[in-house]
Amino acid sequence: MSKKVFVARPIPEEGIKLMREKGFQVDVNPTDRVLSKEELKEAIAGYDGVLALLSDKIDGEVLDAAGKQLKIVANYAVGYDNIDVKAATERKVFVTNTPGVLTEAVAEHAFTLLLSVAKRIVEADSFVRAGKFKQWEPLDFLGPQIWGKTIGIIGLGRIGSFVAQIAHGGFNMEVLYHDVVKNEEFEMRFSAKYRELPDLLKMSDFVSVHVPLIPATRHLISAKEFGQMKPTAILINTSRGPVVDEVALVEALKVKKIAGAGLDVYEHEPQLTPGLVDLPNVVLTPHTASATHEARSAMSKIAAENIIAALEGKQPPNLVKQ
Repeated sequence: MSKKVFVARPIPEEGIKLMREKGFQVDVNPTDRVLSKEELKEAIAGYDGVLALLSDKIDGEVLDAAGKQLKIVANYAVGYDNIDVKAATERKVFVTNTPGVLTEAVAEHAFTLLLSVAKRIVEADSFVRAGKFKQWEPLDFLGPQIWGKTIGIIGLGRIGSFVAQIAHGGFNMEVLYHDVVKNEEFEMRFSAKYRELPDLLKMSDFVSVHVPLIPATRHLISAKEFGQMKPTAILINTSRGPVVDEVALVEALKVKKIAGAGLDVYEHEPQLTPGLVDLPNVVLTPHTASATHEARSAMSKIAAENIIAALEGKQPPNLVKQ
């Protein structure tokens, strides 16, 4: 009997094709929406593998609904805070992710948000589309120059490091960083300096967040931290929404504790904190930082390779450990 795999949302065909070439029965959620918990429990019953997305909350109850034949939940993402890894491990179910292949795409997006906020691109675009552009104005849409400024990077994984490369190599920026460990090689390569978080916030013109969501990073940036930032500073978050206290962010933007923000992730995604969409000094994107053809196709392929390995009795190459 062929192995059965359930794919929670339509994804690029590369991975699906790989699994079908192995003789697996691959069933894709026919609806173009996130399944509720009850729908997901019903949908995955009897499957050997599940290819899940960040919007799919996989806990012990969902795993039990799948059945004891379930071998793997392959997350179509680098992060895996949507999956109870402990519960999966207890049930001898592999959990995997897709690291490495979306580094450049997410770093590009982080810097795109930085540029968009600093250059007030969305405001200016709306101004032109509304028919308000009548003549060149010397004082309209002024913002900070980026060249030679200071960027503070919180979290020095693959993505944070690539943001530093763009900032230092492309815009001659001074790079500060904060992480759980110091990285001397990184410091030498980008003339970067390690700073404790309060000092990084005080010194940075731009702050870009690249940490995983764990208990220690929830609300890592809150009212206290906004009070430590420059009033001209811009915050960028492409990591996980709950890393930033969104209520405190809205207040900080309203009273100009900071100058602006660019967000691709949200604390209660897809719901937004009241007041956020009304602010002109924030640029919002719908969790699309990895949305390049190249990155999403590679994610599909890696997720499939993880599933294939597990269902062939091997250890998946991108195993998430508890």
